[in-house]
Formats: sequence, structure tokens, C-alpha cells
Amino acid sequence: MKIIFATGNKNKLREIREILAGLDIEVVSMKEAGIDLDIVEDGQTFAENALIKARAVCKASGEVTMADDSGLVVDALGGEPGIYSARWMGEDTPYTVKNPAIIERLSGVPDEQRSARFVCSIACVYPDGTEDVTEATYEGRIGYEAKGENGFGYDPIFYVPEKGKYSAELSPEEKNAISHRGKALRAMREKLAERLKSQA
Repeated sequence: MKIIFATGNKNKLREIREILAGLDIEVVSMKEAGIDLDIVEDGQTFAENALIKARAVCKASGEVTMADDSGLVVDALGGEPGIYSARWMGEDTPYTVKNPAIIERLSGVPDEQRSARFVCSIACVYPDGTEDVTEATYEGRIGYEAKGENGFGYDPIFYVPEKGKYSAELSPEEKNAISHRGKALRAMREKLAERLKSQA
């Protein structure tokens, strides 16, 4: 089975290929599939946005398409940046600016009120119109500084109490085992495996 993954993010693509390895599936990016679409993500939830992306690319390509929408939800900020995580503070604002801004806004907020989670919804849309959606979370809290060289996005400020480390300090294997995307992808992997079995 060939799946187009609706993302231009190389880091996400690498994580997805790692987790789906071993299934008889070839994962290609939109660029590799020669698809250039401007998709307006105007859903109100992570799942709605993932479906919007997957449906658009599936319609344009006629191929099985998977998309994810994920973001950071900070309780003390009323759920911000949430579904706007990628474009929070402006479309092209780097995380080296966004991460300190979150820490600054939580100045004086004690540990127990710094709870946060990453949320990931993954949608898989098939040319026959069927759709699968999985969703998972990765719980932690916002730290007081940015640490670690691994990971991307908000990983350097996301402290994972069960590991005693920041998300960006975890190895890719450690992160995939507990992350929102890792859990949502493994759930989707099971659905894909079932589908492949039924087609065999």
C-alpha cells in the first residue's frame, strides 16, 4: 500500500516512517507525490484539521492519504497555543522565539499549575471514502528553560516528569514510545494492519 503523508515536515515524516516500518506500506510526502496544495485548516479541533488535510490530498491524488494535526495545550494559558501551535505568534515565527515567550508568560506560575500536553490526531482517508481517526496525548509540564538538542518545535520546553528529562533530551526511540504522535500512529498502524490483512 502506498500512503501519501500530508506534511512538508521532514521530522514528522521520519517519525512516521520509523513507526510504520515493518508494514507493507510505502510512505511518501506530498512533495514526493508531486502534490502542491494550499490547504486552509479551519477546523475547531485537531481531528477536524487532520481530516481536512487528508481529504484534500486524497481527493487531489486518488491515493490513500494520512495527515496529522498536533499541538501543545498549556492549561495555565487557557489551552494556548492549541490548534494554532504551528502558526502561534505568526506563521514564520521560529520556536527559538515561541518557546521563551511561553516560559515568560508562565513566569511566577508554580510547578503544579504548569501542566501541559501535546495532542496528536491522525486521519487516514481512503479513495473509497472511508476514514479512520486516532488521537493520543503526551502529558508533562512547561519547564523553566529550554533544554536538549533532540526533538523539534516545543520539545525543548516540555518537561516529562516520568523521565526526569525534557522532551528534547529524549532519544528518538524513547520519545516515540511515549509521545502523542507515537501513540496515535501505533493505533493507526493497527488499523492499517487490519486493512492490509483484509485485502490479502
